[in-house]
Amino acid sequence: MEVILREEVEKLGRRGEVVKVAAGYARNFLLPQRLAVAATESNIKIVEQEKQAHLRRDAKEIGDAQDLAKILAAVEITIAQKAGDNDQLFGSVTAQDVSTALEKLGYSIDRRKVHLDDAIKMLGDYKVSVKLHGEVSVELPVHVVKED
Repeated sequence: MEVILREEVEKLGRRGEVVKVAAGYARNFLLPQRLAVAATESNIKIVEQEKQAHLRRDAKEIGDAQDLAKILAAVEITIAQKAGDNDQLFGSVTAQDVSTALEKLGYSIDRRKVHLDDAIKMLGDYKVSVKLHGEVSVELPVHVVKED
């Protein structure tokens, strides 16, 4: 039986592909889980239209992310934390702290999009990566200073 995949299915194919599978696999798993639809002429046309709409939407999201990346490239974040005499922080600076600092500057970035190799535990200057879209990311300078 030929089906059109509506989502990526491991070891089978990607979204929008027409694949040949056993009838029982299609009837008992793919179709009830809405992972695929039967490969009829009308369904092929519908899936093609959905694919085009998805590509347009994705292109717009990438464009918006690139615009935001250009703006964020000029932003420097300063985070004040309590620290000891040897410049070691009491606690650490996490992705949540960076996200909160960006929010205070007017940029709503989810903490899961902020990537730190490790939590920042010392005063100093760091580079933090923010993944705005699957293909768009930006490096932000973060200055961790001693809180007065």
